[in-house]
Amino acid sequence: MGRELKTFAAFVAIFLAAYFMPLATPKFEPGTHPTNAKVTRAIIEAFLLLQWYARNHTLACVVPALFIAGAITTFLSKESVLKHLGPKANKVEAYCVASVSGTVLAVCSCSVLPVFAGIYRVGAGLGPAACFLYAGPAINVLAVFLTARVLGFELGVARVIGAIVFGIIVGLLIALIFRKSEESRTAATMAMPDPPASKRPLWQSAAMLVAMIAFLVFSDWFNPGDKHLQLADGTKLEATLEHETLGHYDLRLKQPWRERRHSPKELIVDHQPGEVVRIAKAEIVSIQDVDTWVTRIYHLRWSLAGAMGVLVVLMSLAWLDKSDFLEWMGNTWTFSKLLIPLLFGGVFVVGFLGAMLPEKQVAAWVGDNSLFSNLAASVVGCAFYFATLTEIPILEALMKHGMASGPALALLLAGPALSIPSILVIRSVIGNLKTLVFVSLVVLMATIAGTAYGAMFPDNPVIHAPQGTAAVTINSGG
Repeated sequence: MGRELKTFAAFVAIFLAAYFMPLATPKFEPGTHPTNAKVTRAIIEAFLLLQWYARNHTLACVVPALFIAGAITTFLSKESVLKHLGPKANKVEAYCVASVSGTVLAVCSCSVLPVFAGIYRVGAGLGPAACFLYAGPAINVLAVFLTARVLGFELGVARVIGAIVFGIIVGLLIALIFRKSEESRTAATMAMPDPPASKRPLWQSAAMLVAMIAFLVFSDWFNPGDKHLQLADGTKLEATLEHETLGHYDLRLKQPWRERRHSPKELIVDHQPGEVVRIAKAEIVSIQDVDTWVTRIYHLRWSLAGAMGVLVVLMSLAWLDKSDFLEWMGNTWTFSKLLIPLLFGGVFVVGFLGAMLPEKQVAAWVGDNSLFSNLAASVVGCAFYFATLTEIPILEALMKHGMASGPALALLLAGPALSIPSILVIRSVIGNLKTLVFVSLVVLMATIAGTAYGAMFPDNPVIHAPQGTAAVTINSGG
């Protein structure tokens, strides 16, 4: 027990250090560091990404997912998982369920990871589990709609079809490659003694899982960042909030704006839709969210998540005894020890590498629809971490720097499914060789999809967007 408390205390200390580290002070500004060295800036960027992850993603996304993974291991029977997702299950049913289940989660890879680990350890086949792991983060409903809205309808549709089809192919191939080891694993699973009969009917366990998933979806709900602004001179603008500092907003315009500057002399500057401008907060009379169903839910997200949390607590008190609860917490803690160090360490590494490889340099590698460009996009997507929906503004920026349409789809199919943090976690669950094969298949499928899409739709939808319809950027809540 003493060792477990020390581990928990270490997790809390690292989280609090990352959360409260004063990285916003001028001393830590990457561009103003005295040495101005690239490596120094990359280290600071790594800490900045880790802080963003701690503040915006850990409590709202990773922690609920860990409790869900623990609940799956505790409350779902081995028989039910084997029946629907096991190696002996009907393949059509298993792969259909695995490939489309991500549509209801609306979460990214690091939230899918604990669920993947949970169903795999309970007995799900490697193929359906891999299919879920690949397709889940790419096809949540919000990501699909925003991809179509921001990057073009064709790319949004291709993302859905590619994620489902290639998710099934990846699952089938990896199951075929490791058929013998999976048969041995299945035999070992079936040889284990059956757990005692459940003390609860299935609907109670299902209701608890649904409420926990709803908590995760609401707590991780994003803010699109679309704003109505009124400036001090009476100008009304519609723009998307990209970044906020103590004194300024960085906004991407959704309409033309003729700015009048009066210092040191009057100057008129014409801004076009899609251009990012910095406006001092002192110049803004009012700023309000554009009213949509997404923003309405965003403003209510903590109330909705809180209601789901209270519901989970009430159901736990009514339906679980002490042994059930302790087993659930024990399984959750096991997943936490496994996943949290790998996720935090992986995010730090990605922040460092991201600073060493700026957007313009990455875009230069993927400026056409060649096989090499699609392969480069797939590899970059597999390495870098994309939180929920942030792949869309990142991809938009790359496409504005010249990224072609094929590599854009390749990154969309590889990026949400994999990253350095998720690869480290997958390795700990299924081993080195299976992880290597899974990553290779993801890169291969994304490359094939991107190459085919680039041949059919060679135009860059962001660069070729007509005036007034420039892509918008989101400021993800997690």
